[in-house]
Amino acid sequence: MRTEDQVQRKLTELNKQKQSVQERLNSDPENDFLKAQVEKLEDMTLMLEWVLNAPTGSYHS
Repeated sequence: MRTEDQVQRKLTELNKQKQSVQERLNSDPENDFLKAQVEKLEDMTLMLEWVLNAPTGSYHS
């Protein structure tokens, strides 16, 4: 299990990556690969934010 600091560092890293890819996408808005990368980074970011918010209860309830 990762510590909160490790998760926060990874979240910061993903946000920087997303910003970089988004800037490249702004230069080439038709690039499907970059669009997919942004979407993947957003999904990963959302998952880490969910983890940081200390969910309670059962995932499968």
